[in-house]
Amino acid sequence: MSNLAKLKIVALDITGKNYLSWVLDAEIHLDAKGFGDTIKEGNKATCQDKAKAMIFLRHHLHKGLQTGYVTVKDPQILWSNLKEMYDHHKTVILPKARYKWLHLILQDFKSVSEYNSTMFQITSQLKLCGEKITDADMLEKTYSTFHANNVVLQTQYREKVRPTGSTPFPESNVTTHNGKKSKNKDHATSSGRGQWCGHRRGRRFDGYGRGHGRYYNSSHSQQKWDRKDGKCEKGKSDNVTSVCYHCGGKGHWSR
Repeated sequence: MSNLAKLKIVALDITGKNYLSWVLDAEIHLDAKGFGDTIKEGNKATCQDKAKAMIFLRHHLHKGLQTGYVTVKDPQILWSNLKEMYDHHKTVILPKARYKWLHLILQDFKSVSEYNSTMFQITSQLKLCGEKITDADMLEKTYSTFHANNVVLQTQYREKVRPTGSTPFPESNVTTHNGKKSKNKDHATSSGRGQWCGHRRGRRFDGYGRGHGRYYNSSHSQQKWDRKDGKCEKGKSDNVTSVCYHCGGKGHWSR
């Protein structure tokens, strides 16, 4: 346990399953220590730098690999031998990573965090194998896994967001006619306040006097009471003049 605590990076497994990630971590740490050139061909590193780089590499190898390369003292030779032994893992990992990427579906995960974690693992493997995966590719992959019922939502995500305040104003209750806005003429009818037709004593709603079967104006048509059928019929109104029932004069009326 004490040896594991001192490791800067995860040791290279003898099976080579973590070779691709180990190579990346080893290169970063060697560059940070100033020994990055020691693993390159034709380098002119000093013997002291090569020895320090060799100590670091051997310290982060499986014990079986340490035994196998016990006689190697040049870090560039050790690096090349390890690459020759494990670099073929790309041909194994790449098809698997592509398969996982192809069948990655958002609905298969319980949470978005689990989906993102799996996606980053797959994209890391693809990048280690030389594949180029951008943020746009990951977003497009997520959109393409949406359910068919969410195709509208998928399209909206792809489009640019509409600027604030540019949404058209609702015009359900107001209409435009000849460049002027006017309220709906049928407002009285739609609100349930319809016209009334029938027998009624006293003052009529239209301002006319007593009587049966008189006409009154409507916004759409003229109606009168039919005594025979007891129904209201639509028709054209007669030219009716107000007559006073007290004196018989015109122009005024009295109860």
